[in-house]
Amino acid sequence: MSIPRLAVTREPLAVEPLAALLEAEGRALGEGCGALCTFVGVVRATHAGRRVRYLEYEAFEPLAVKAFERIAGEIDAEWPAARVAIHHRIGRLDVGQASVVVVASAAHRAEAFEACRYAIERVKQIAPIWKHEFFTDGDAWVEGATAAPDDEAARGEARSRACV
Repeated sequence: MSIPRLAVTREPLAVEPLAALLEAEGRALGEGCGALCTFVGVVRATHAGRRVRYLEYEAFEPLAVKAFERIAGEIDAEWPAARVAIHHRIGRLDVGQASVVVVASAAHRAEAFEACRYAIERVKQIAPIWKHEFFTDGDAWVEGATAAPDDEAARGEARSRACV
């Protein structure tokens, strides 16, 4: 069974299948895969001083995957030897569950770290994914994508955060 590199899913997320996929793909490229960097976003127990009961994520799936494809293309242009995989979960998530997994591979660790950080920054900026937080004392929607995909200033901000 083949796993996609870029996906929106209702299934629980796991790092290992994405890491194995990218490591295998990286073996065939240039210097190969010398580094895998992962980011896992997990539902927190509190937000802004309020106890979180659970979250619900919604997405316009076709556009979210297109945003992930765009991010992968931007990474390919900036770090040509790097590869990225992004999976984001939708539906109800309890405290402690993974909401997003990003895995980046490259021949060297610096590029893997930068590509991974860039990917999650861009997901937050341009992916049409919305979070509804349910607290012990109410609920609130959290703003989704905050930048237009073609906003060069936003891309520059993501790059500067990735390359600190």
